[in-house]
Amino acid sequence: MLNFTQAFHVRYPIIQAPMFLVSNEAMVKAAMDNGIAGTFPSLNFRKEGELKALLDRLNEHITTHNPAGSYGVNLIVQKTNPLYVKHLQVCAAAKVPLYITSLGNPRQVIDAAHSYGGKVLCDVTNLQHAEKAAKEGCDGFIAVCAGAGGHAGPYPMHVLVPALQKAFPDKYLVAAGGIATGQQIASAMILGAQAVSIGTRFIASIEASVSDEYKQAILEYGMEDIVLTERLSGTPCNIINTPAAKKIGYKQNWMEKMLSHNPRTRKYFKMLVQLRGMKKLEQAVRPGTYQQLWSAGQSVEMVEDIVPTQAIVQKLVQELNETLQAASQLGSV
Repeated sequence: MLNFTQAFHVRYPIIQAPMFLVSNEAMVKAAMDNGIAGTFPSLNFRKEGELKALLDRLNEHITTHNPAGSYGVNLIVQKTNPLYVKHLQVCAAAKVPLYITSLGNPRQVIDAAHSYGGKVLCDVTNLQHAEKAAKEGCDGFIAVCAGAGGHAGPYPMHVLVPALQKAFPDKYLVAAGGIATGQQIASAMILGAQAVSIGTRFIASIEASVSDEYKQAILEYGMEDIVLTERLSGTPCNIINTPAAKKIGYKQNWMEKMLSHNPRTRKYFKMLVQLRGMKKLEQAVRPGTYQQLWSAGQSVEMVEDIVPTQAIVQKLVQELNETLQAASQLGSV
């Protein structure tokens, strides 16, 4: 039987999801210190030397503090990411223990990670994506289900997770999307996942350096306020339906669709869209901004307070244990 906590060097089967412009050093270290995996997108550290310096500090933290958790890096492996190859080289040199790949062929990452014993989990939204990643030799999958923040999948957890578990019983399986409580973690594990990836809940943490307005939005908006838009990255992305979100709209116009599907223009147009969306999101997370373009998942419905990462993890684990204990007492029907 696959043992996620042992294989990924964590006390609890929880990944603090990589969140663009949200995940930071303090969040990752707090996750590690509290027994889970703290991860971040490499694109959060785009300045020269920034990523290497961070990885050096994280590795030093492991050496000096011996935390009960670990860390990982999310790499966008599409050709539209101009920093992909450079960031992979920096991560491999630092011997990053965990990689999460998104939106492309993960083969280079898998080869690099496996050369020194690192693990690779690939974001997948369907069985076809999973089949391709499995053929490349990944260690497992992040099942990105409906309701996830950012680039969400179309299928509910109760369909995608058991389908992946049945098709790939030898791969580690992490459920993502709509998870913010221990009860929901238990549900994912009963369905066949060995772990979960949680993002939105950690936006409302003390360690997150986003604006207070963003954190308050996580508390105040509900699941019906999460909408998919194609206008930020070209790929459907879940955000809070603020007035700013309504203003930019949700669908690409006919010209944008044509440019994004034309073989000659597709690569460069997608790069342009992603760069433009990146700048808008970057402005929106800063304190004191009037921009309100905030990525979040439907689990905003379950978030009620802004507390330290330690308190979040403790509550998740307590709820998980209580739910599993209650489930064991139900007995057979």
